Amino acid sequence: MACWVYEGLLMFGVVFLAGYLFGTLSQTRNAMDNRHALQAFVFVVFGIYFVWFWAKGQTLAMKTWDIRVVDLQGQSITQKRALLRYALSWLWFLPPLVVGWVLGLPPTQSAILTLGWVVVWAMLARFHPKKQFWHDAWAGTQLITWRPPESPKRLAKMASKAAAKTAKANTQNV
Repeated sequence: MACWVYEGLLMFGVVFLAGYLFGTLSQTRNAMDNRHALQAFVFVVFGIYFVWFWAKGQTLAMKTWDIRVVDLQGQSITQKRALLRYALSWLWFLPPLVVGWVLGLPPTQSAILTLGWVVVWAMLARFHPKKQFWHDAWAGTQLITWRPPESPKRLAKMASKAAAKTAKANTQNV
């Protein structure tokens, strides 16, 4: 969940840049003007962000927490599968947002309904045989723990530092 929260913080920056770009290109002066077009634009920008990074294996937040998205065979996913995962990932938010819109709920009640749904949807992963989220199961993807292999240069540098430390400690002990 920490990765999810961090991803949300990063998405704030993506939304800011997308909103700025949209406002500049459409010459929108008021945030409520072209609101639905802006929402559609941000949806597409989110899609590009997630599909791009998932097809490469990790978003920026996933790199921080050593998480990688792969297919069921452990291989990198295609852009088509990443797009399917993106569409299915909206099951985290879309059902309560639609219910709130249909019932005409005020924003605070819609937010509470959405928060409750997110908790329920996360807990439903407990009922999956592999304890994975349902949008991953339906998209044929899975999250794994993954660390990139160390580069030979970095390994050599670390070894030389360790050797220098050992030599310094040996000379101080004499």
